[in-house]
Amino acid sequence: MIGIMLNKREAKEMVYLLKKELEELLSDLKDDEIEPMVKTVLEERYHLLFRFFTLLASPAECTRFCRRKQEYQ
Repeated sequence: MIGIMLNKREAKEMVYLLKKELEELLSDLKDDEIEPMVKTVLEERYHLLFRFFTLLASPAECTRFCRRKQEYQ
């Protein structure tokens, strides 16, 4: 297990960076021109970053980035 210690300012900065990355990934996943293989990799990255985001952000912020099951099937 790996841990990380952040002060409040660093945690806010991390949440900000994760939000921006998640927004970009969501827009890329909606793009129909991206190949399926690339979308699979983007999907894996999204799940990894989202799990990390849930550790730092409030539940209200997390719901903004939740995907519906039909979006990724």
